[in-house]
Amino acid sequence: MPELILWGASALLLVGVMSLAWVIQRATGQGAWVDALWTFGVGAAGLLVALWPLSAGEIQFRQGAVAGLIALWSLRLGGHLVERALKGAADERYEALKRQWGDKAQGRLFVFLMLQAAAGALLVVSLLVAARNPAPGPSPMDLLGVLVMLVALGGEATADRQLASFKANPANRGRICDTGLWAWSRHPNYFFEWLGWCAWPLLAIDLTGQWPWGWLALTAPVYIYWLLTRVSGVPPLEAHMRRTRPEAFADYASRTSRFFPRPPKSPN
Repeated sequence: MPELILWGASALLLVGVMSLAWVIQRATGQGAWVDALWTFGVGAAGLLVALWPLSAGEIQFRQGAVAGLIALWSLRLGGHLVERALKGAADERYEALKRQWGDKAQGRLFVFLMLQAAAGALLVVSLLVAARNPAPGPSPMDLLGVLVMLVALGGEATADRQLASFKANPANRGRICDTGLWAWSRHPNYFFEWLGWCAWPLLAIDLTGQWPWGWLALTAPVYIYWLLTRVSGVPPLEAHMRRTRPEAFADYASRTSRFFPRPPKSPN
């Protein structure tokens, strides 16, 4: 099956990218580069499964939509992460892992990054089945999928800008950002990241049953939601805030939704 071979090539690409990420973080001591390279790697893998073999006259709507949207996602988020890495700020998640693993940190970190490559390969499945959906298009579901991704990109970029502006103000030192989107969700950037992965099932699923593989695209939003809310997103970040600013975080958490945006509660 050509699609399976194409997916295998994308998985190997991600292994190569995350191997490079391991080398760079070891040389620089800066774990923030890992997430940036993972993002660019998933973007490149998405372009591969959407467009290969490249033939401009034969590119279908969904192929072009998946390629364009994953490129926008990768460049936007990857650029933001590169900017953060260049500022030299330590990534608390990777620093905590290094402290926990001690002398075995680099070997275990390599295995951890290979698991990230596998996670990226799982997400690429959704891009593949969305791009290769043979149903006539664009359909209303296709257009809704594009709209969902564009809203997600705009929302996440807005949340990142609001947080950066808040941190840049010396008067906010030691405080927790609770303005703008951050008043509606404690993690609006993560919410919009998850929302973006909800776009792929809309492009992939054919309700007529002619493309049963499209249902595999549901794995992306399910996996991302689990990852962000149970594993590497919300839990370690909130644990860090509870440890460093317990009173401020308790007050913020009492007023603000954990993940899904909603109007903030009135202060006690």
